[in-house]
Amino acid sequence: MSTQRVRVATQDDVAVVLPMMVDFNRFEGIAWTAEAGEEPLRRLLGDASLGLVGLVERDALPVGYFVLTWGYDLEWNGRDAFLTELYLAPAERGRRLGDAVLAQLEDLARRHEARALHLMVRHDNAPARRLYERAGYRSPPREFLTKVL
Repeated sequence: MSTQRVRVATQDDVAVVLPMMVDFNRFEGIAWTAEAGEEPLRRLLGDASLGLVGLVERDALPVGYFVLTWGYDLEWNGRDAFLTELYLAPAERGRRLGDAVLAQLEDLARRHEARALHLMVRHDNAPARRLYERAGYRSPPREFLTKVL
């Protein structure tokens, strides 16, 4: 029987997480490179006030990761969190591992006093949308807008 766990990543995990980040961003169609992303990843791993990176392991082998970043909003009475990335290796998808990981990362966010968890999903990513909707995520009545600074 295989065992799955989620743990907070450390600087020692950079070499494991970076290739998965490359795959995630390629799938999402985001222009991103490991060379440009390594320093911001190291900064996040080194500063818990920014957020955290979670490593997903099955039988002690890395099979995915996620990124939670912290915000603060009076609408949520304090800290909120943003799930900016959730990646599972292709061989792990479609086996309901995402449900377990999502529940664990929500617990992790609560332990860090987050009162709301936000995420974005592409409209055409039906499997991810089903995962999030099964877990109770809904689209708010406002649109998310971004300006690159």
